[in-house]
Amino acid sequence: MADPMRIRAQSQGNNAVVRVLMSHEMETGQRKDSAGKTIPAWHITNVSATHNGKPVMSAEWGPAVAKNPFLQFTVKGAKAGDKIAVTWKDNRGDTRTDEATVS
Repeated sequence: MADPMRIRAQSQGNNAVVRVLMSHEMETGQRKDSAGKTIPAWHITNVSATHNGKPVMSAEWGPAVAKNPFLQFTVKGAKAGDKIAVTWKDNRGDTRTDEATVS
């Protein structure tokens, strides 16, 4: 399983700005190792977020996203104490979900 995501959710008026740093290799499937063999593709394909259990964001990603991707988005109507959960799934079927409280 991958390392935990680093999530920061900060209240700004009636909204919350959410910043997420995901730990993932994000291999494109086009690089070669030192022996000349192609490194298999391994990248995040889906990212979603919920605010107190209700979906607020969904994205489909491909191999062109950088290693250890950073994502920032705004959640309207979020206030201090609310829960923001972020989930990703990769092309190998691995998933990771982490949660933060709006401060």
